[in-house]
Amino acid sequence: MSPKKQPTDENATFEQSLQQLAEIVDKLEGGDLPLDESVALFEKGMKLAKHSQALLQRAEKKVEELLAVEPDGSPITRPYEE
Repeated sequence: MSPKKQPTDENATFEQSLQQLAEIVDKLEGGDLPLDESVALFEKGMKLAKHSQALLQRAEKKVEELLAVEPDGSPITRPYEE
């Protein structure tokens, strides 16, 4: 059985990004990595954090659009656009 392949940063779901970030933090907090590996992990963590933030912003925008109402209280219906 082959090990589960992690998605690339750009294709990771929010949950996958958080899991990878948690793993990176654990490794960095261990303090036993060589400097170059620590820097590489930090860089990957920053990319994952930015990706996660973008996913959150996209979800927030979608929720705002879903909750939007006309002045009379009726829902505004329009297709969601990213």
